[in-house]
Amino acid sequence: MAKVDINTKMITLLGDPLKQSFAAQMQNCGYEAAGLNMIYFYTEVNNEHLADVVNGIRYMNFAGFAVTKPNKVKVLEYLDELDPLCEKMGASNTVVKTPEGKLVGYNTDGIGFIRSMERDGNVKIDENTYFCIGSGGAGRAMCSALAYYGAKKIYITDVFEESSKSLVEDINKNFAPVAEFCPAGDFSKVKEATVVLNASGIGMGSHIGENPLPKEFISKDQFYFDACYNPAKTQFLLDAEEAGATILNGLGMSLYQGAAQIEYWTGQEPPIEAMRQKLLDIISEK
Repeated sequence: MAKVDINTKMITLLGDPLKQSFAAQMQNCGYEAAGLNMIYFYTEVNNEHLADVVNGIRYMNFAGFAVTKPNKVKVLEYLDELDPLCEKMGASNTVVKTPEGKLVGYNTDGIGFIRSMERDGNVKIDENTYFCIGSGGAGRAMCSALAYYGAKKIYITDVFEESSKSLVEDINKNFAPVAEFCPAGDFSKVKEATVVLNASGIGMGSHIGENPLPKEFISKDQFYFDACYNPAKTQFLLDAEEAGATILNGLGMSLYQGAAQIEYWTGQEPPIEAMRQKLLDIISEK
């Protein structure tokens, strides 16, 4: 347990519910490894009382705060400035409190995904075409970041077609005209992609053993990424691996988004490997 004194900088995660979150364990491990006098804890709050909590943070010893469901969009109303990527995405998961007391919004979800693809997957973002299954929170962050960093083309599909249509429209309007809607169940464009993404959540929790992509559409010449990392290999990744394709799970995405938060809050290089090991330990205990 971190020793808390008058100089300890606080970070809290604002969301509801939070009992499933690993963030505090990973973040506090990172602070300890980096020798930072900081502590990360949870605050369960929804849109109804979000303004009150954010206003309180302005007058307390916080370095900033993190944001998750259902507050990532609503929180923008209470911030003073937004990073360009955060503004284009229309959602924030990371807020920095500046020395002057301003609250500045960032979004590290997409950054975590991009860093994992580049560092762990050796994927050159601007040289590839993508097919993404799922357009919810993870899919929106991933596809928005791809467009921001120069993806050639992004095909997007979701069982909730209004969601995928909305994401396509937002990307083409706010980033670059590179996104194309694919109807639910239509995987004909998968063959045109060099990278296939699963951001649907199918393959984890109550959907373990399920694959949102029929096996006949899988090619060994493609790269397959699943935002899930527990299990380490979803059926989506197992089927791709069996076909001879290169695969990557979402552990790095979670790791790098948390590491990017530490960079924003402290200006220091985060202890990546200590945080990676903590995540692996947490998963092995579950």
